[in-house]
Amino acid sequence: MKLLIEPKNKKELYIDDVDGIILPLKDYAVESIVSFSLTEIKEITKACHNEIFIKINKNILNEDIEELTSILQELDKLNITGIFFYDLALLELKKELNLKTDLVWNQTHMVNNYRTCDYYYNHGVKYALLGKEITLDEIIEIIKKSKITSMVEVVSKPSVAFSKRKLVTNYYKDLGKDISNEITVKEKITDSNYEFIEDSNGTSIFLDKITNGTVIIKDLYDNNCQYIIFREYGIDNFKELIIDTMNYIKSKCEDERYVSKYSKLGDSTNFFFKKTIYKVKK
Repeated sequence: MKLLIEPKNKKELYIDDVDGIILPLKDYAVESIVSFSLTEIKEITKACHNEIFIKINKNILNEDIEELTSILQELDKLNITGIFFYDLALLELKKELNLKTDLVWNQTHMVNNYRTCDYYYNHGVKYALLGKEITLDEIIEIIKKSKITSMVEVVSKPSVAFSKRKLVTNYYKDLGKDISNEITVKEKITDSNYEFIEDSNGTSIFLDKITNGTVIIKDLYDNNCQYIIFREYGIDNFKELIIDTMNYIKSKCEDERYVSKYSKLGDSTNFFFKKTIYKVKK
């Protein structure tokens, strides 16, 4: 099992502390707090000997194709392990350009069963980031039954939605207030807070509560999950957490003190132990 992290700023990438890092590409990544230019990515690849994944997970427009083609060709020359993709344009461009860099299927809510994972695997996709709305049992089923290499986001403030609209700007304009790029909103039915953060691509929405999946790492390890992901945004003492997690994995996840220690991250396990059931309203 390998630990990948997505950092929250450019000053600390934790290159020497983990197995790999995820770098969102500037202008082409959404639902991330920080992004990196192609030039910055090139510099990082020179210094990093661990695995590097690039995140390109926005909807691709026709006007993006020419520039994106050039970017993908440049990335293919680097020591890149894989590219997270949402839009199927990435899959088509990989085939058309005969690129060697592997892809990670990252279509959020749609990555939820082993048959579809195998469909993408058979079309040349090596990895899949499993959806955040499925249970631990469903995750394990995919790991066991699919040929694709599964990744699971285990600790994060989960991203729940994205809109191309400037939702935050419009909100402040309508109220005649000074414009900011973020706002926190309470959802009345669940009494949960959501963070709306706006950038040049649009508005990303995060649940303002840490998903603490440290309790499932041993189950994932025992079932041969190849990658777990931690996203730094919203998490204090992140370096200590990832160092302890790396040691936990190296000890074959037998150190019970680890889980006890990181209960401090909170008791939210998101959907790992909770099925999503849709019912017809009478």
